[in-house]
Formats: sequence, C-alpha cells, structure tokens
Amino acid sequence: MLSLRSAPPKVTLTKWFSSPMDNAVATARTCYSSRVITDHDVKSNLALRDRIARSTFKAGHHTTLQHAHFQFAVEHVSRQALWSFFHAHPFYNSEQVSQRYVEVKGGRVLKPELSSWGPALNARWDAIVERQMRVYHELIELLSPTVERLYFDTFPARRRDRNKGEGEVDKRWQGSMQKRAQEVARYVLPIATHAHLYHTISALTLLRYHRLAASHDCPTEQRLVVDQMVQAVLALDGDFALVLEQPLELDATPDARALATVGRCGVDVAMTRELIQEFDAALEHRTSKLVSMTEQPERVLARALREALGVPRSRLPDEAAVRLLLDPAKNGALGNSLDLLTLGKASRALELVQLTFQRKISHAADSQAQRHRMTPGARPILWTQVVPGEADFVLPVIFEEPDAERARHVYENELRDVALDVAHFHDAGVPPEAWQYLLPNAVPVRYTETGSLLDQHHKWTTRLCFNAQEEIWRATLDEVEQVAQRAPVLMEHVLPPCGQRCRGGVTPYCPEGDRFCGQPVWQKARSEYLRVL
Repeated sequence: MLSLRSAPPKVTLTKWFSSPMDNAVATARTCYSSRVITDHDVKSNLALRDRIARSTFKAGHHTTLQHAHFQFAVEHVSRQALWSFFHAHPFYNSEQVSQRYVEVKGGRVLKPELSSWGPALNARWDAIVERQMRVYHELIELLSPTVERLYFDTFPARRRDRNKGEGEVDKRWQGSMQKRAQEVARYVLPIATHAHLYHTISALTLLRYHRLAASHDCPTEQRLVVDQMVQAVLALDGDFALVLEQPLELDATPDARALATVGRCGVDVAMTRELIQEFDAALEHRTSKLVSMTEQPERVLARALREALGVPRSRLPDEAAVRLLLDPAKNGALGNSLDLLTLGKASRALELVQLTFQRKISHAADSQAQRHRMTPGARPILWTQVVPGEADFVLPVIFEEPDAERARHVYENELRDVALDVAHFHDAGVPPEAWQYLLPNAVPVRYTETGSLLDQHHKWTTRLCFNAQEEIWRATLDEVEQVAQRAPVLMEHVLPPCGQRCRGGVTPYCPEGDRFCGQPVWQKARSEYLRVL
C-alpha cells in the first residue's frame, strides 16, 4: 500500500439515518408481522435484534440495509479514485466540483511517497504536476482567441456591446468563454487532481465498499476514504458492526484473482499493445461502435406495447406502436423534465430492446459518461491499457481549428512528455498504483457498454444537447446514427431536449434558460448538427 505526501482524503458524515441497524431489523420483522414494526419495538429485545441482523445478512436478504442512507462530504479525493471505484457502480448519488466550470488551482493533487524507489522521485513527481498545471493555464490562454471567435460566431448579437470600445470584449460573456477554454485545457491535468463532492449511499453499499475497498485501481486511497466512512457510521451506531465483514486484501479481490488467472500480474507491453490494436481496429475510426442489438426491435416493442395495453395487432400495427412509444407528440412522458418512462406500464416496453457499443473516449469524458448508471460499461483496470512511454490520448476537436495550431503543439508535446515521465517511474520500479496518477485526463478509456433502449434513450436525448460535453455529444451522435441505419423508425424522434419539447408542444423549447447553446437545434435534422465548442 502507498503512503501519501499530500493531504489525505477527508470525509465528513453530514446527513444520516439515526439508527440504521434497528431500522434494518424493523423492516425485516415487518415482513412477517400483522403490523408495522418500529425501531422502538426492536430496541425492546436486543438479543433478538442481533440474531435477526446476522441471520438475514448471512442469508443474503440485504434489501433491509438499503433503507438507511448516509450523506458524506468528501474532500482531497482524486478524480481517478472517483472514476475507478466510487462512481463505478449504480447505487450512489454524487454532486462534485466540475473541472468544466471551475478553474483548477495549483497544489490540489495527490502526491504519493516515492522515496523508497529512488531519492529524487518525489521531487520529480512534484515538478511534473507543477508543469501539468502550468500547461493547463497556458492552454487556457492559447485557446481563448479561438474560443472567442467560435463563441461570437454562434452568438453574433453578443459580439460587441455598443458602449464598448473597438476590440474590447463585453465582460458579460467572458465567463462563458473562460469555461469553454478550461473545459479543453483540463485534458492535460493529471487524474491525480483532487475533487470535492457530496456522496450519498445506502448502508448496503457502504458494506460493499468496506469489503472491496482494497481493489484496483486505487486500493490505498479507497481504503482511506472508506475507513473514514465506516468509522463515522460506527460512531453514530456501533451496532453497524454486527454485519461488517473483514475487508479483502488486494490479492484476494475478484479482479486481482482474474488478473492472476490470465497471467496479467503487472505491466505487459506486448499484451497491452495487442489489446489496443485489436480494439481500435474493431472500432473502425468511430468514437462508439454498435456491436450488438436486439433483432427486429420494432416488432419486439410493438408486441410488448400491445400486451401492456390489451389490444391486438389489428388495432395497433407495429409502426404505429413504435411511434406511440417514441414520438413526443404522442407520448406525454417525453419532453418532461422528469424522466417518467420507468414508471409507465406502456413505456417499460422500451426495456426489452438491448443495445451494446464499443467505446473509446477520454478519462475526462468518461468520468461524466459513467454517471449514466443504467447504461453500464465493463470499464478497465486503467493501467492495463497503458504502455509506459507511449503517448496515447484523445484530441479534442477544437485543436483542429486553424488558429489553434499553437495550442495543439503545446498540448501534444505535453502529453508526449507525460508518457515519458510515466515510463521513468515505471522503469524505476514504481508500481502502477502510483504512476497511474500522472496519466492525463486525455488518456483513452476503451470499454464495452450496454443498456436497454429505455436507458439509452435517456442518455441520448440528454447528451445530444449542444451544452453536453463535446466528446460525449460526439459519441452519442455516433451511436444514434448507427442505430438509425438499422432501425430508422425507432430513431426518428430521438432528439435533444429542445427537439423533444418542440415535438411535444412544451415551451420554452430550450430548457437551459440563460445557458442556451445559441442554435435553434429543434429546427435542425441530425445531418445538420455541427459543433466545435
């Protein structure tokens, strides 16, 4: 396990269930009682409580532990640990500081203790992360003229305030342009960069965290966070210890055992290169490639809808049934600010069509994409997809603009330098758990993702918004166009939020208010979608 030189993670329990174990037992007993059992009833017989708590847990009856929830404020945790562990499952809620909208300050980065592998390694690490931060700020400056040009091409009426002098930008728009520049510049920041967030989980999820905290990719950091979470809950209710299992050591975790089984116990350059070449060739130059889809999806949907509504095919043909489900003019659940599809009997027919994609996007973009927890992906142990010394990164589309040539040169040079830095630490014997933190936000994540049409539809319609992160927007458009080629009726009305609302007669069409993207996208066909910022 690593030692840290930087500030350790800080966890504060901010909201909680007051007696989680009493509540778990009360809910269990209610299942077999003629009345609702309360926490007070449970306290009257503590021996019975303890026996029920242990027996239901051992038997796998764990829904009783999902009632109690805890909200934690977490500080000084790396972006990598959040991506790899705390956001890599469906059963949580987080609100974290955004690197898109909040400028990153220097010094807020994880620093491992590396002196045991070499006396100069700590100083070299510090110099590297300081350089990454300098390049981040340099890129913000270099990209600003390009961003300004593109911004005012989109918002020509905002170009100049009539009270301003020639060449002076109206300060009202500077913040918006700054955010767009730093959204791209952040790609050079290390995934060691700290974040702060609120993180809410159930008692059951906390037990799972405790059991698997020492797993890839960040066992040391994860243990530091999870141990504080557990201690905070034990201080609230010591009886939580009744169902705490011993944490697994890293070598005993399922992923570590799987790595050992396939002979992947460390960096294997030949194996990694082969995997990357195999994946990228299969992708065929796409960001996201459709690799599997339910056969005859229109027929599957139509049959399920008729069954839900109790009507025969003669009253509801297949194509009409699909439109009834997916056309916002016919389905009132679409275009609504709340996602109501999961609660409608008819719309749950969309769960029956499954779509699977291979996807390659940056760590920065995937850290947002994975928040669509109902379209899960088999994301990698990150260091297994990295060849130390070889620059492998995503290039944001803005760098293809002619006036961004200097910024692109700085960007690409920095990412090549980081690749060499990683190789230096690897060659010195530093384990992947440590050197992975130097990897930039631009490092690609290669994985396969799946989801039902209901959940993919939610992801597509939100991420087709022109305010969505540009890389995810591009991947989403890639997916929608591929499915449309195979099932055009299915995708006819898959639109961004403004298009859904326009088709459904909901005003205003754009729900973003003063965050309006500047384009009447609801008037455009998908073939006309074009964006750089």
